[in-house]
Amino acid sequence: MEQGKADWSKIARNPRFRELHRRKVKFLFGWWIFSTVIYVIFLVTANLGQKLYGWRVIGDINLGYLLVLSLFIYCWFIAGYYASWANRFSDKMTADLVEELKQGGIK
Repeated sequence: MEQGKADWSKIARNPRFRELHRRKVKFLFGWWIFSTVIYVIFLVTANLGQKLYGWRVIGDINLGYLLVLSLFIYCWFIAGYYASWANRFSDKMTADLVEELKQGGIK
């Protein structure tokens, strides 16, 4: 295979590529749905429960600040979890696929 040239239609038909794509879609779509639900719940409760979000917890820090902070923590958790998942599964499968491609084994 020439450097920088690839037959993407052959790669897309490869069983390893299909498995990699299936796993990534399954993983990412699940977390996307879960995250969307979390954010929608946050926005709806922020609108409907304004008094609830205004409760002071510690000094000038109210429940709303803590919930927003929890969203940032949640985002960092998701990023870390994805990195861990990618290191364990996706990166290895990608490396195997690239090695097969370099050896001309894509059929």
